[in-house]
Amino acid sequence: MKIGFLFPGQGSQIVGMGKDLYDKYDIVKKVYKKVENITGINVTKFSFEGSEDELNKTQNTQLCILTLSLAILELLKRNNIKAEISAGLSLGEYTALIYSNAISFEEGIKLVQKRGEYMQNLVPKGEWLMAAILGMNEEEVIKICKNVKNGFAIPVNFNCPGQIVVSGDKDGINEIEQLAKDSGAKKVRILNTSGPFHTEKLIEASKALKEELNKITINNFQTKVSKNIDGKIYTEKDNIREILEKHIISPVYFSKCIKTMLNEGVDTFIEVGPGKTLSGFVKRTPATQELNILNVNNIESLENTINFLNNNN
Repeated sequence: MKIGFLFPGQGSQIVGMGKDLYDKYDIVKKVYKKVENITGINVTKFSFEGSEDELNKTQNTQLCILTLSLAILELLKRNNIKAEISAGLSLGEYTALIYSNAISFEEGIKLVQKRGEYMQNLVPKGEWLMAAILGMNEEEVIKICKNVKNGFAIPVNFNCPGQIVVSGDKDGINEIEQLAKDSGAKKVRILNTSGPFHTEKLIEASKALKEELNKITINNFQTKVSKNIDGKIYTEKDNIREILEKHIISPVYFSKCIKTMLNEGVDTFIEVGPGKTLSGFVKRTPATQELNILNVNNIESLENTINFLNNNN
């Protein structure tokens, strides 16, 4: 059995996520406290008690999702559950880099805090949306985006076969929704995000983040990480700072990350953090090996994962 971790990104958040884990495990409380000491932000309040609107603000969302994922990693570590390779969707790539020790816990937290602030505040004025198009292939989505006449819309997240996310302004996304349905899409779903992420519209946020990236120390990888921009595994030759700077304005090829993990022999995927979105992506990805697909986001799923691995190892 070869384990790979998957770390969710923005859009997977819900108010109350991780509350049962926080209440039961002191090690989880310690992670939240550590993050709050580093950032000065009341992550527990936004995660457990805040309004949906407050949690959905990018500067809060990213930090809250990251904190929960890191807290769950501590619980998995305590149960001797480790991964040789991991990948994260957008924000989740930072979780993967912290897990791999390429970026330290403290510097990773500070980076994500700044990243969230910049992606929230350094965005051109306008009403921005992201939408998942289901039931169309990459070429079809790229084609309909080129046909948008009123507004701005481009494909940004290539998640898995049959699911591609488009980012743009309200007019562009509204037009894409109709074009996609006319072209045979099964469904178009507006996502729980607040900006034109992974497009050139965030160039100012990218430039600001570059300044923060220049302050951090890059360490040797202790585990492999498949990167969003091309699905390949990070190597010592990669300029991580430059990759993360471009990450904000570049498409996410998560489908390639999954394929890389499959090619590395991963047969057991564990999604670590809120939601089950990434597990769904794996289920829709063709594989030659029989797969175990697990997730951990609360006490029940944690216990189920521990029991499954104990019984099958």
